[in-house]
Amino acid sequence: MSKDSGRQNLLVSTRSEDAVGVSFEEAILQPVAKEGGLYTFQSLPTLNKDDIARFERLSYSELCEDIFARLGLGLDTHILKEALQSYESFDDITNPAPVKKIDSDLFILELFHGPTRAFKDMALQPFGKLLSSFAKQKHQDYLILTATSGDTGPAALESFAHKENIRVVCLYPQGGTSDVQRLQMTTQNAHNLKVLGIEGDFDDAQSALKSLLADSAFNDALAQRKIALSAANSVNIGRIVFQIIYHIWAYVSLIKTHSLSYGEKLSIIVPSGNFGNILGAFYAKKMGLPIGRLVVASNPNHILTDFITSGVYDITQRSLIKSFSPAMDILKSSNVERVLFDLYGAKRTKELMQSLEKTRRYALTSSELALLQEHFDAFFCDDEKCLQSIAAAFEKGHLIDPHTAVGYYVAQVLGREKLGKCVIASTAEWSKFAPIVESAISSRDTHQALVDKEAIKAISQYQIQGQNVCITQSIENLFSKTEVHREILKTSQLKENILHWLDEA
Repeated sequence: MSKDSGRQNLLVSTRSEDAVGVSFEEAILQPVAKEGGLYTFQSLPTLNKDDIARFERLSYSELCEDIFARLGLGLDTHILKEALQSYESFDDITNPAPVKKIDSDLFILELFHGPTRAFKDMALQPFGKLLSSFAKQKHQDYLILTATSGDTGPAALESFAHKENIRVVCLYPQGGTSDVQRLQMTTQNAHNLKVLGIEGDFDDAQSALKSLLADSAFNDALAQRKIALSAANSVNIGRIVFQIIYHIWAYVSLIKTHSLSYGEKLSIIVPSGNFGNILGAFYAKKMGLPIGRLVVASNPNHILTDFITSGVYDITQRSLIKSFSPAMDILKSSNVERVLFDLYGAKRTKELMQSLEKTRRYALTSSELALLQEHFDAFFCDDEKCLQSIAAAFEKGHLIDPHTAVGYYVAQVLGREKLGKCVIASTAEWSKFAPIVESAISSRDTHQALVDKEAIKAISQYQIQGQNVCITQSIENLFSKTEVHREILKTSQLKENILHWLDEA
């Protein structure tokens, strides 16, 4: 079997000045890098105008193959092709991430056409096949941990269900997801999947995952059972690589429809909590894609907006707010670390991350902030403006979820003069957050919001652009499934519970 040509681009730790890197396969299988850092690229390839013109002739899967080859990840081409077959389960095999015009010079990149109706499918469906192929080749059993604020969990579980050599434990915050998101996890009945609710919020779930990855006693206990440990969160660089592709696809799609000319800059707005989605856009920009501004759209937990505008990342006085856009209810944004490394290097990144771990804050210098702001803008949207934005988009013939509404609001506030032509990354289908969407378009008080099943039914009675709103069959079927996973634990109980499950399996 052949591997992509050219020199292999090894991946390095965000916190280590040691230039010795690891292969892409190693980084996927063991995502915790030296000194507690994250794996990232030593260098990125350069795209020119001719490259982008060539991309216009490629299918989505062919574009993935091209970018993977340029990145020099040393990946077996047969394994990659097999992983990319995941996109055949999307609504449109030829266009898994369609771009729709929403207004003059404003577009939406719809990233929710996969099996679990959220943008996480774009990376996690092929990523699951990749990791499973690596495990099978090594004849090694793996325990995959994932923590979710609502969308990563369903996508990871769907991707890894029934896979050989793979067992998955998914952690979600009790009460911190929509009913649909919870049901997408708790109704999974594959023998190799375990779903655990935890007492706490997503930051607690993510911290528990990172602690387990770094826990030598836990790793030793797994080794005694001949099981290795990995993770499916965006701490895993394998997720991020796939998230570069769809931003390039969006740009090329707009060229195809003559909405954009070659070399014309396109700003990208991303509703962001853990920073992985917009990190993909940042890497695409660094590679040479003509991107204007990278805009972080925050919800009431606007730690990222505060950081990008002030240079101070401070969670000392913050408590997580439960918002109408729960997948972004995050205070500890993991993937910011990779941008810090790219802009300031490993030594400074380590200093900043250690400060966050010890004091719950860090601050950039004025020159560091200026460098960050060369690429990024940020603004936030409160819950009331989120509802108004859903209603405003609906009046224009677009049914959007609360996270996309946050991006839509930020696009209106920052305006065309600042952003120019702009695309919003639409991260989820409306059906995953139907009670809030229905409240917004019917002017219902959210305190009297319908439950998910009834809200979905109510929205299906509306028309969009002369057609009835369709309910995705997989979403409708959730409400007749049995919830298999009902355990709710303290984070201190996780290790014992997971090991017990592995012994019973």
